[in-house]
Order: sequence, then structure tokens, then C-alpha cells
Amino acid sequence: MESIDSGDPLSFSLLQLLQSSFTELRIEYIAASIAAFILLLLSALVSGAEAAFFSLSEHELEKCKNSPLPAEQKVFQLLQNPRKLLNTLLVFNNGINVGIITLFAYVAWQLFGTTALSVAPMIFCVLFATFFIVFFGEVLPKVYVQTRQLTIARSVSPFLSYLQITARPLSWLMARISEYIDKNYMIRGYQHTIEKLHHSLDVALTNEDTSPEERRILRGVVNFGSITVKQIMRPRIDVIAFNAKETLPELLPQILKWGYSRVPVYTESTDKIEGILYVKDLLPHLHEGETFNWLKLVRPAFYVPETKRIADLFQDFKEKHVHMAIVLNEYGVTSGLLTLEDIVEEIVGEINDEFDDDDDIIYSQLDDNTFIFDGKTSLHDFCKIAEVPFDVFNEVKGENETVAGLMLALFSRIPRVGEEASYGRFSFTIESADTKRVKRVKINVRNKKEHYHKAG
Repeated sequence: MESIDSGDPLSFSLLQLLQSSFTELRIEYIAASIAAFILLLLSALVSGAEAAFFSLSEHELEKCKNSPLPAEQKVFQLLQNPRKLLNTLLVFNNGINVGIITLFAYVAWQLFGTTALSVAPMIFCVLFATFFIVFFGEVLPKVYVQTRQLTIARSVSPFLSYLQITARPLSWLMARISEYIDKNYMIRGYQHTIEKLHHSLDVALTNEDTSPEERRILRGVVNFGSITVKQIMRPRIDVIAFNAKETLPELLPQILKWGYSRVPVYTESTDKIEGILYVKDLLPHLHEGETFNWLKLVRPAFYVPETKRIADLFQDFKEKHVHMAIVLNEYGVTSGLLTLEDIVEEIVGEINDEFDDDDDIIYSQLDDNTFIFDGKTSLHDFCKIAEVPFDVFNEVKGENETVAGLMLALFSRIPRVGEEASYGRFSFTIESADTKRVKRVKINVRNKKEHYHKAG
């Protein structure tokens, strides 16, 4: 083969072109490698931040909440909306990983071309990039942060705040998609599972030796994870609370009258509960008069949203060593109260102590299918007593959670005594009402026994 004559102008131009192309190609490879390395570091940073933030303990979060350091306060603020934070991390982490794969595929395409023989090398390059991403971008960072979560979270919190601003449109879109899936598919799937469990329970409890109490307890266990705070809370109108302006002598008769061991305390109105008074804390001070400031004995209240599930609240009660929660609506206003006893009663049934009397009974049963309920009875309690599915009134009740509220939804007004309404298998007759509210309702559940025999 003849060598290229350097004296030949054409040969010399060809040599220069080859050298220039090789130099440009080498620069592209170097730039692609540097970019891939930087993206890999970012992937490791984001993965490590995710592991650090979502593995912080309650103690560490409390420390961040009360810390004077801006970075630690930022950590607490970011975790106040964990779904938004997770969406931001996922957007950037997936975008970075796609970028790394794209760079490796581009280099492979430049090296091996697009012929049939180049498919195997390109697949090898992509698999090699995947290994790098998984090992260096996911596994190592999450192992590294195991013993230094708070340090890592504190260090990256300013960076994540900036990322949240940058990724806000995509994060918002992902949040809406996630909420839609949760609402339309996940919840349906959960309810379907609950229905299957109920069906299995009905089959298992056809034995005549099974008592109604045993069946009620087993149903309570099955339903426990699906019940929300709003369904079983005591509404604000029925909450007994003490005014902070009252003196100790004014307080003592009320304590004797109601017999509660823990009582909420308010300043202006029960819309905003300031704390909880434990009556036992007053015992050493009973001999003191009006000058005693009993407000210093008031303990901080534990607040929960209406949508919280009682299974999660039960765990909170155990961890925080409290027995009472103040329920807030979406506007931060008190909507009710819930105690540990209320949660336990969802499984074992009513627990009556020496202070309970027959006036607490909220219904009477006329026959197997007919009941008379107090208007303020929660729909949850009605469904539990009548042994019907808890979601049977979901399509018609709206925001109402009581029998009286259901009547308002069915009639679209305050009904008069004697008026009747029907919904599905249920017939309602107004037994007592005035111009302001429904007091008592007679409810007939048609074919109740037949329905459950078919379900079994």
C-alpha cells in the first residue's frame, strides 16, 4: 500500500481532515464523559438526600423544629409537605438518570455506528451505564447516609429548596396525577379488599356458636384501618370544655358534675382549644382559693386533622403517651375531640365505667330491621349498629357525618315530624324535629338478614 505523499496537496488536505475529525471526536468523548460524571454525582446527591430526609427520627425532627440553625429549620419545613419533597426528588433523579443513559448511548452510537453489528456493543454500554447509576447513584449514597442522616439533610436543605422552586410545575403535575390515582384506584382497591374480608368473615361466622359480641369484635378489627377520625369523633357541639377565665372555685362544681379526668380548655371559644387540663393535677391545690392560677397546670393539646385514620392515631397515642386528641378541620378550627377509649371501643364495643349511665344510649331497636336513632348519632355508629357497610351513604351524605345531617342531605331542608324518605334499602321517618334540627329518626333496613345471608 502506498503511503500518502506529504508533498501532494490533496493527500495533505485529507490528512488534516482526518486529524481534525479525530480531535473533534475525542473532545466530544471527553465532554460526554465529564457530563456523565457530573450527572452521576448529582444522582448520588439526590438519592442520598432522599434517604437522609425520609429516615429522620421523630427526635431529630423535633430537634430541627426547635433549632436556632436556619438549615435545620429548613429541614423541618421541607418535611411538612413530604409528598411535594418526594415529587421534587423523583423529578430530578429520574431526569438525571435519563441524561446519563442518553450520554452513554450517544457515545456508543458514535463509536460503533448504527449497523446490525453495533447493536450488541450499544446494549453493553447501556447496561454498563445502568450498573453505574444503580451502584454509584443509588446504593452507595443510601448506605453512606445511614449513620449521618441529619448532617446530610442539613447540608442539602438549601439546595433542595432551590430544586423545589425549579421543579414546581412538574412537581405540581405529578402531585395531581398521584392524587387522582389514589382517589380513583388505590382507595377503590382498598375498599374492594375490605369487602372481600367482610365476605370471608361472613362465611366464617355462620357457625351458630359465634356470639354477636365476637362477630362485632372481628368486624371492628377488619374495619380498623379504614376508619377516619372524623367518622368517630365527638363533635364540637358535644365537647365539654372549661373557660380559661374561670376561677378554681368556679371550676370545681363543673369537674364534679361531668366527672371527666381530662378536659379541654379554651380562651375565647371552643373554636380554638388552648390545652388540656388533667384533673389529677388539681388535687394538690384544692385547698387554694381564687388566687390560684390553675392555667399553669394546663398541658399542651395534641391536634390531628379530620382525615387522619384512627389506626395511625392509635400509634401516635402510644408513642406520645397521650389519651386525647383535638380534631381540627381544614381551616384549623376545632371540629371535635377523640380519646383513646373511643378508638378501643371501635374493636371491643362500648366500655362503660362508673360515670356512664343509660342516658348515653343513642338508639333503640324495635325489631331486627328497625331502629330509632338520635339525630346527633354519627353515621359510622349507625352503620356499625345496623351492620351495614360504612360507605353505603357516601354518594348522598356530602360532608355530613350524622344521622341528622343525612336527613338534611336527603330532604335538602329541615324536614317536619312524620315526613318520610328512602335511599336504597333504607327507609327514614322523622320522629322528632323542630325548626332548627332533626332530633330523632326511625330507620328501617329492608331485608337486612337476607342481605347478609346472601353476602355469606
